[in-house]
Amino acid sequence: MTRLKQIILTLPLLLLPLTAMAQTPEEKGLAIAREVDQRDNGFQDSTAKMTMTLKNRAGQESFRYIRFKTLEVEGDGDKSLSIFDKPRDIKGTAMLTFSHATKPDDQWMYLPALKRVKRISSRNKSGPFMGSEFAFEDLGSQEVEKYHYKWLRDEPCNGLDCFVVERRPAYEHSGYTRQEVWIDKEAYRVQKAVYYDRKNSLLKSQTFSGYKQYLNKFWRTTTMEMVNHQTGKSTQLLWEDYQFRVGLDSNDFNRNSLKRAR
Repeated sequence: MTRLKQIILTLPLLLLPLTAMAQTPEEKGLAIAREVDQRDNGFQDSTAKMTMTLKNRAGQESFRYIRFKTLEVEGDGDKSLSIFDKPRDIKGTAMLTFSHATKPDDQWMYLPALKRVKRISSRNKSGPFMGSEFAFEDLGSQEVEKYHYKWLRDEPCNGLDCFVVERRPAYEHSGYTRQEVWIDKEAYRVQKAVYYDRKNSLLKSQTFSGYKQYLNKFWRTTTMEMVNHQTGKSTQLLWEDYQFRVGLDSNDFNRNSLKRAR
């Protein structure tokens, strides 16, 4: 037997271990989600300013101006605090979120008109946040354990080559049956997400644009837009003035901090 013929006959046997090791769509989807999470580890804390633009079906706009603080928590989800500065009728309203990996997020809102802190029920996370097209459950950090994953396909998005991954919420009271998320292969940034309601009908879609990198590692989007395909309404979030490692700690993220928010 010639040496070349021996190599040709042996090649399929050499490839068998690689075939056996091939990832299932579920394993590949989970691996992609873990890579997204890993690339954002280590930012410690951050602050940012955000302008929220609400647009109704007729195209009329209203605006909210919000400050946002985030604290990275090792071994659990992040903590975040959002404080409304304008308009005057909601000035001082604040929301505190403790995201969790394997249990429902804890969320509280401070309502200055009532001068009290209100806990948001774990069964009511699908409700709209301050009249926007973002639900309460959209606002917590997206921990890997919150979903079951499945890689669907690869395709272009926003001029980049992207993975398309299905996420099914592990949380039983989610307002979604599933989500499809486009993640670019270049830096593992979410470029687009599509949400399906409890009847598995298309509900809304979110796009991300204007990414900027901070501390030579952490990517943050400048613009996020959520469009509700069932109501015709939309909400745009315009982010600016990101600051990292400013010295926030757990004392800045508790129920008393809601009342002190200014």
